[in-house]
Amino acid sequence: MRITQILLCLLIIALSSTSHVWSNQIFPAHLVGTFSRNNREPKYKIEFLPQDSPFHPGENLESVVMVDKYGRRYLCFLPKEEKATSKWTTTQQNISTVMMETQKQVKLKTPDELLQPLSENCLLRQESWWSYEFCHQKSVRQLHVEDDKIVQEFFLGTYDSEATATFNQNVSDSSSTDASQRYHSHVYTNGTSCDLTGSPREVEVRFVCAETRAMVTSITELSTCKYALTVQCPTLCKHPLFQLEKPVSHTIHCTPIQVVEDMTRTEEEQVLGESPKMIADS
Repeated sequence: MRITQILLCLLIIALSSTSHVWSNQIFPAHLVGTFSRNNREPKYKIEFLPQDSPFHPGENLESVVMVDKYGRRYLCFLPKEEKATSKWTTTQQNISTVMMETQKQVKLKTPDELLQPLSENCLLRQESWWSYEFCHQKSVRQLHVEDDKIVQEFFLGTYDSEATATFNQNVSDSSSTDASQRYHSHVYTNGTSCDLTGSPREVEVRFVCAETRAMVTSITELSTCKYALTVQCPTLCKHPLFQLEKPVSHTIHCTPIQVVEDMTRTEEEQVLGESPKMIADS
């Protein structure tokens, strides 16, 4: 189904559900509605403009006359459908554009280079009895503190560059189509020996993009004495592969059509309906 046909259907629904539209009233988007089939497609909202403030369309819009359930006519301006010139999707084009522009301005940094600010301080997260300390490219500890003293401690692992390189070569979660689900991993091995398995503890540290401050957001035990630690890092958002896609939004503007013909017809009927006057000679 073509995009123009979809927009026309949405306009019919909006107009059929609209009550009285006064000349000084503009419907905000949250009242009229925002339409899209999913969160990756462009969103559309409809605004009804007053008669004394007509909309001046640009070249990228096309007009269509619509009628609401009361018979009132509106001139609505829709975004023109863009013809696909290649097999690339909008998302692929956006990512490619960002990468090309970034490479023009400055050499694109790798995720590991963008994570270097984390080396300045260790991050700590407390979950009930246990606290978890993450020191970037150094170690991850599980510890219990009482009166500012460490009374119990386990090393979950120390940074392993070779295991990290092998892991990222075999598993590539950065290829996920959803940027919010992408992460970059570091592997920490040779932790404190596990009583249940007899093997050293290990932890995978997953770095995610987040616009807020750097912090440990979660710790999960994937299997016995094997963990996943999630760390959010604002600097990682500078890499194109981890940037969240901003939804495209379009506004459909509709202005009421003045009923000039009906007004003229009403005036003519009033003139024809008057009784002829007799003029008598004096």
